[in-house]
Amino acid sequence: MLLDGKTGLIIGVANKHSIAWAIAQSAASQGAKLFFNYQGERLRENVEELIATMPGAKAFPCDVGDDAQIAALMQNVGKETPKIDFLVHSVAFAPREELTGQFVNTTRQGFATALDVSAYSLVAVTKAALPLMTDGGSVVTLTYLGAERVVPHYNVMGVAKAALEATVRYLAHDLGPKNIRVNAISAGPIKTLAARGVSGISKMVDHHREFAPLRRATEQGEVGDTALFLVSPLGRGITGEVIYVDGGYHILGSLASPD
Repeated sequence: MLLDGKTGLIIGVANKHSIAWAIAQSAASQGAKLFFNYQGERLRENVEELIATMPGAKAFPCDVGDDAQIAALMQNVGKETPKIDFLVHSVAFAPREELTGQFVNTTRQGFATALDVSAYSLVAVTKAALPLMTDGGSVVTLTYLGAERVVPHYNVMGVAKAALEATVRYLAHDLGPKNIRVNAISAGPIKTLAARGVSGISKMVDHHREFAPLRRATEQGEVGDTALFLVSPLGRGITGEVIYVDGGYHILGSLASPD
């Protein structure tokens, strides 16, 4: 039981297809006690129904775009546990209209929203969680290949994910002396609630399945198990990294047809 006696806070579960939920399942299977957030009453029922299957799990409201709600989340978690050992940040958003057409048409407000919710929120929740991470620990966030390569229609989310990856490195530098590790997982395309906002997501998944070296689509559980590794003692020497869980797709220099 890699996480026996450990406690984690997982931010970003929306439904059973969420990558954050796959991470929660992997962590819980190894003995972790978990706390969650939900964004608004619309998602509360989904999250509470899911966590009912996990003994001791509780969920609290929190929109990561609101510092007051982040502070309230940490206060609520602090009332339930003296410390947390890991934090999972699985949150990203850009207005749907920014994820179609050309990047050059990105609006100022759309750019600001994407960077705030998808990148700055990692800084905000990590800073707020520090008083609870008294014994060190691990922070894990989720990114995507669009941070470093052009992916049609990913647009401003690619820029936001690039900012997120830089944020991981700067946080890793700041928090290393506190024995807190900060890493990102770059997952292949997965049809989650958030991903549905990206135009052509189904084609992206099909393309990935055809060309990735492993010749299959990325599964939520694969990402969950990688996060488990990163938050467990097995990942104790890793910080500031982006770990790819995409069947090897990121290594390709060209997209020639499979042999």
